[in-house]
Amino acid sequence: MDRAEKLLQKGKTADALEEYLQVLAGDTENDVVRQMAADLSLSLQRTTDAVRLLGELFDHQVEAGDGTRASLTYKKLARYVNPTWEQKLTFGQLLESSNRKLAVETYETAYEEMIKQGRKPDSLVVLKRIVALNSSQKNLLRLGELSSELGDNTGSAAAFLQLAEMAQAANENAAPYFERAYSEDPTDSNIALAYGKSLTAQGQVGAAIFVLEPHMSATEVSPELRETYAKALIAANRLTEAEPLVWQTAEQNPVRIHEVGTLIGLLIDNEQDEEAVALARKLEQFQRRRGERRAFVAMMQELAGAHRASSHVLEFMSELFNAANREGDYCQTLLKLFDLHYSMGNYSKAADCLDRAVEVDAYEPGHQKRFEMLNGKIDESRYKVIASRLSSGSTASAQPAQSEPTLGAAALQDLMLQAEILVQYGMRSKAIERLQRIQELFPHEEERNQDLQQLYLAAGMTPRYAGSAPVAPVTTPSSPPAAASSPGPAVAKPEASDVSNFSKVAEITRKLYRQGNADAVLGTTVQEIGAQWTVARCIAAMRKPGLPPTAVKEYRQEGVKAGTANHLAKLVATVQDLAILHGTLTLTNAQTAPELQSVREAVTELGISSVLALPLSDGPDHVGVLILIDGTSRGWHSSDIVVLKTISDQIVIALNNAGLRRLVKNLSVTDEDSGLLKRASYLDLLMAETNRAIQQSTAVTILLMQFGKDMIKEAGAGRVEAIMRQVGQLFAANIRQNDLAFRYDADTVAIVLGETAEKEALLAVEKLRKLLSSVHMPDSEDPVPLSVGVAEAVVRPQFDAVDVVTEVINRVELALDMALSQGSGKVISLAATHASAAVA
Repeated sequence: MDRAEKLLQKGKTADALEEYLQVLAGDTENDVVRQMAADLSLSLQRTTDAVRLLGELFDHQVEAGDGTRASLTYKKLARYVNPTWEQKLTFGQLLESSNRKLAVETYETAYEEMIKQGRKPDSLVVLKRIVALNSSQKNLLRLGELSSELGDNTGSAAAFLQLAEMAQAANENAAPYFERAYSEDPTDSNIALAYGKSLTAQGQVGAAIFVLEPHMSATEVSPELRETYAKALIAANRLTEAEPLVWQTAEQNPVRIHEVGTLIGLLIDNEQDEEAVALARKLEQFQRRRGERRAFVAMMQELAGAHRASSHVLEFMSELFNAANREGDYCQTLLKLFDLHYSMGNYSKAADCLDRAVEVDAYEPGHQKRFEMLNGKIDESRYKVIASRLSSGSTASAQPAQSEPTLGAAALQDLMLQAEILVQYGMRSKAIERLQRIQELFPHEEERNQDLQQLYLAAGMTPRYAGSAPVAPVTTPSSPPAAASSPGPAVAKPEASDVSNFSKVAEITRKLYRQGNADAVLGTTVQEIGAQWTVARCIAAMRKPGLPPTAVKEYRQEGVKAGTANHLAKLVATVQDLAILHGTLTLTNAQTAPELQSVREAVTELGISSVLALPLSDGPDHVGVLILIDGTSRGWHSSDIVVLKTISDQIVIALNNAGLRRLVKNLSVTDEDSGLLKRASYLDLLMAETNRAIQQSTAVTILLMQFGKDMIKEAGAGRVEAIMRQVGQLFAANIRQNDLAFRYDADTVAIVLGETAEKEALLAVEKLRKLLSSVHMPDSEDPVPLSVGVAEAVVRPQFDAVDVVTEVINRVELALDMALSQGSGKVISLAATHASAAVA
């Protein structure tokens, strides 16, 4: 080294180089000398020696991890010679983290050289590094093709799959790439899944099943693969094979239970009725265990109406309705079964359906016609049994002595119900109008009826009879001479009609009160009244005088043409104005009636012969009209008018109730952040719900849910507020429309469950508990601690609502205290052991 330096000082560069080369021969790891020797070689234009020395130096620097010096050495080397593909590959690796673009360019030159040299296996390594840095479609395609050529089917399949996914994301045709990926490696389940989805989307379901089927026998099958295979089977109409797969998906994720319903509908349409019913029974048991039987019945009712008529399915629906005590739906289903069996010539089964329907409701319109259809088609003895059921119903309704008390009791009950609701909502003047009608129709009834006594007191009215004669328009004949000439038959039929109609008032009222909005109230009104009075059309509309209607609902008998919106609006406006003027409008020949001259075109178009119209009034305000229309000349009996007036009052109250519910949830009584009702409205709304439960003989249950006994101390008020906001939003989104959720306390929520007994309330608690699993304590993955008190109110007609509410509030708070004392996570339901006596 010293001699080489002295030679350099004397300008003998060639001799110094030789000395340095001799040093390197004895010390091959001396990179300092190698660097100096390389520089001297370049100065002496000994390029071959310089390239060799720089190449060795580059390799040593890379091994030592000195990337910066190695990069400088490579660039110096590249100025004098084309580096080898190995050096380019190494240099590209050094650049990956600092200059990806230059790294890709370096790899590309190395790749081209290797291809020219026929080094394809080595070039695959370089191409993989290119794709890792720049996964363009071009690069992926090169990688897939080269991997396939070299026998790397797994790598080739992965490249084509990635290429297909990229094309799919860019809305390009990805099918060829999915197909190529599968042809390279058909054993990969992810590739088979992607290819199967592609085939299904193209409508090639047979090919999709062929591709997916081998992977279904694997030990573990992904939910996505199972779902895709099931969809392909359904698309191929192999429904029974798809059933266990669809069921497994729904069982693991009940949110997708509707897919089982869809499959049931497809089985029905495919005339696989027995399989459809078997699956429906299986689903019923599953939903019953989850406490969702009511939702299941609603789903099946919708399915039965949307798909082809099936005797198996209708028979199953009749079982459901019968078990749920839904007599109206049960009877209608039996009648559909009758029509279906009769059309198929199964007269014996049709007779059985009619027999059961008559047993449920002997007054259903159309029974007599169906009965006559069976004449001569079934056994005579069976025919007589059905005849006896029908005649017994007619006989019962034709006896004045028996029907009159029933009529009186029903009318009194309905009028009292109206008055009680009006008192409850502070409409005292309207309540007094109802009580005055009771006083006229049922003089001195309060002396025998304690409930009526209490109602008079609540309204602040004292009945007076001096100087006024009791009026009884319902039971008094309008023409005494006619009654004398025909004492029996003349009144038998009207009174039978009275009983049948009045018996429907309470049922229709209950259905109206269950509706959550005005649209639903009007829709239920026309359906129920239209079916009960067997009219061609029934129209209910909301309209203020002088303005166009804001809502119109129409019921039509089967075969009756729907009215146009323009004709209906004109008819509603004219008829309502006439009804307001006359109180009640009755026309037996609408085609020639001068009152309807201005809407003669609508009358003709709608085929109207007779009309009965009653205004819907809220105190002095006229809010709408109820119209019954028939295509034949029809006289409207006075009892029909009395009943329909009663129902029209209930319609207005139901509309007000729906509006009150909406206002309660949308106005200032609702907390803006959580969506929960404020504590200030708790007593008032609980009182209203309790009154409704007493009137309709339904259950009402309260849940009191506290989230952590000392959560505010542990987490702070701000964090607790954030948790309660999240809880409130969860509850508001998942409880039923008519349930009420309140912010009871800083860390407590109260929920009022209408039409819900204790058992169903406990199922609701479990459902809410599952929803709360997504809510965690601050800075922790632990779920929010929850303690629940449950109490069902003691609902009895003889109990005062104030006492019922006071007792159930105290009991549910006691139940919560008991749950808290037993530790977090407890649910205590406190039954009313001594509550009945206390309330009474």
